Amino acid sequence: MNWSDYLEQNKTQFTQELLDFVSIPSVSALDEHFDDVTKAGNWVVRRLIAAGISNARLLPTKTHPVVYADWLLAGEDKPTILIYGHFDVQPADPLELWDSPPFEPTVRENCVFGRGASDDKGNMLAPIVAVEAYLKTNGSLPVNVKFFYEGQEEIGSPTLPEFIKENGAKLSADMIFSSDGGQWGKNQPSLVMGLKGIVGCEITVTGAKKDLHSGMHGGGIANPIHSLSLIIASMKNQDGKITVNGFYDDVLDLTVEDQNEIAKVPFNEDDYCNSVGAPEGFGEFGYSIAESRWARPTLELNGIWGGYQGEGTKTVLPAEASAKITCRLVANQEPSKIYDLLKSHIEGNTPKGVTVSVSQLPGHSKPFLVPKGHNSSDIVRSVLQKVYDTEPYEIRIGGSIPVMSTLLEELGVHGTMFAFGLDDEQIHAPNEFFRLESFEKAQKAYCLLLQEFVTP
Repeated sequence: MNWSDYLEQNKTQFTQELLDFVSIPSVSALDEHFDDVTKAGNWVVRRLIAAGISNARLLPTKTHPVVYADWLLAGEDKPTILIYGHFDVQPADPLELWDSPPFEPTVRENCVFGRGASDDKGNMLAPIVAVEAYLKTNGSLPVNVKFFYEGQEEIGSPTLPEFIKENGAKLSADMIFSSDGGQWGKNQPSLVMGLKGIVGCEITVTGAKKDLHSGMHGGGIANPIHSLSLIIASMKNQDGKITVNGFYDDVLDLTVEDQNEIAKVPFNEDDYCNSVGAPEGFGEFGYSIAESRWARPTLELNGIWGGYQGEGTKTVLPAEASAKITCRLVANQEPSKIYDLLKSHIEGNTPKGVTVSVSQLPGHSKPFLVPKGHNSSDIVRSVLQKVYDTEPYEIRIGGSIPVMSTLLEELGVHGTMFAFGLDDEQIHAPNEFFRLESFEKAQKAYCLLLQEFVTP
């Protein structure tokens, strides 16, 4: 029997295991589910042991635990790969919008519905199943394998950098593959070559010591909402260019090759706008919408508040107004430097009559750009070609995955995203699902990945 036969013969069992896994409400954001996150971690440990990875254990951090496991019997002359994923999930709210209970997973139309089915339980279970299939049918692996699964990704991995720093020797590897991510489409693979970094700040503008009557004091005291609006308006022009001095200084410009790779990916601006319900697109002048989304830094106002928000009119001159801003960063930009530039700009553009305070928002990460000819990315490209029978698109993502830059910083290794969820699978939303077709495809892909290391 080969690994392909093994996967086919046991696919019903693997589906049931995914259902069991998804049924654990491992919501890392809610204190009431703290023990459930640990329960999910222990489930992963048991599953790894059952797969033939005897050295598997749950390790504590200052928040939710991680799972570490390894199989290092291929020999010191063989490469070591590290497989990453996460077993925590997002809250399921609003519950009333689910067609079935989020933690009572069901199979409908050959899909598993439940919170975490796609992000990331189905994707992270697949390489465990693949390793089992390979071990059961070949007796050994052609490469040393380490597993590193966390239980705090959905809250920004707050204590993971410290854990990785302290356990660098344990986690050391020649290549890293992330089972958190996805593919372009059911029949079209993609290879992620870049992720944006992130840094954010909160601005608070204060005027008088208390709210004032706008008729009695308007025209005599500065309005913090007006002042805040002027500060925000000073940060970006009508062409979408960020006007913070020095913001673009470290940005790596797109090469002609980069632009060509992005242009290969089918993108219709009208379809895009229709899909999100916007009247038209808006990006940085001189760049396509796709280039702006994937490969140019951004500054976005995420929230603004101040004054009276209730029904009717309250003629108040508010004492305070606030806003939250986040910037998505591209290769070579440093979050700490960008924050300092933002703070300097805000303070330098504060109108008369108010005071301003600026504080950095929690959670930041460096941008992540995979170099051309990168070893694990080339291997994944080869595997995806075999699985889908077509060349993968090279894409970048506007979102941020902090652990990828952390692993690079602490271990010195660029990771490669190797997961099989699709954009329509409602991750972080009601009725999240994972296609069983994708689950099976992921198992096959990880077996083919292992096979790439077989010496001819």
